[in-house]
Amino acid sequence: MRKFLREWQGELKRVFTGSVDAVPDWVPRLADGDDTGYHLPGSAVWAVHGSMTPIVGGIRALLMQALHPGALAGIHEHSDFRADPLSRLARTIRWIFTVTYGSTAAAGHASARVRRLHEPVQGSYNNRTGSVQQYSANDPELARWVHIAFVDAFLTAHKIWGGKIPGGPDAYVREWAQAGRLMGVEDPPLTEADMRKQLDRYYRDGGLLADNRVAETVGFLRNPPLHPLLRPGYQIIFAGAVYSLEPQYRRMLGLELPRLGPFALPVRLATKVTLGVVHLALGRGPGPSEQAARARLRRLGYEAADAVPRKTKTRS
Repeated sequence: MRKFLREWQGELKRVFTGSVDAVPDWVPRLADGDDTGYHLPGSAVWAVHGSMTPIVGGIRALLMQALHPGALAGIHEHSDFRADPLSRLARTIRWIFTVTYGSTAAAGHASARVRRLHEPVQGSYNNRTGSVQQYSANDPELARWVHIAFVDAFLTAHKIWGGKIPGGPDAYVREWAQAGRLMGVEDPPLTEADMRKQLDRYYRDGGLLADNRVAETVGFLRNPPLHPLLRPGYQIIFAGAVYSLEPQYRRMLGLELPRLGPFALPVRLATKVTLGVVHLALGRGPGPSEQAARARLRRLGYEAADAVPRKTKTRS
């Protein structure tokens, strides 16, 4: 049993870090830098991204992003996601955690790196009316869809399975808008209501499309090439992502409210339990990226717990 648990834990770490034992080399570098970064301890972004809910939110974001034919064309025509999905996941995690925990320079460099990788990602697709439309991964409007789908997914998953968000949902949308700006999004939404309105506009105006490529992507996300030890837990997490979708998007994706096993276990509860097990396996307490960020804050003269300058902190 111990051998089984060690192997399962190792495979879980490999999915999120690319290695069973080693911490990725970019993580310790988050302790470098000469400023506090865009986000601090106690922020909405730290609360959401430091929890387990992004595991569900990430799958939901990919499902939603697939509904935009420009975003999906870029993935299918300029990505090796089928052959090496974990590498793409690792790159995405690196960007998210660098913007969340790194200095402003680190966040800027990471975003510029992603945008450089996006430069050749362009081409054409047939839109909902059959007309040919040009796309570019760095187009501000396409970047807006990707950003909004991300914010919607991470926020929704945390509202269902996470804890309290400091400042509420609007704080998360407002704080993570900076990530959108770094990726070229012009005037990203700053409130949950505005984000929902912009999301609905894509649906209402016919900018989204469900076709064979979407079905193929959904099939891949439903059964990715994971280690057999991880598949049962992943199926529950995927079910949670589907559960979190609004009905209109679920219909477009060809998905139904999931039933887990012959006894139809409650998806919401099963997802919560699975996230708790993953949390235990990865280890309680701050992750390596957060620890590196706190080390930078201490070096800069801030209390790691609340980012208040030491010289101004008073005893209660």
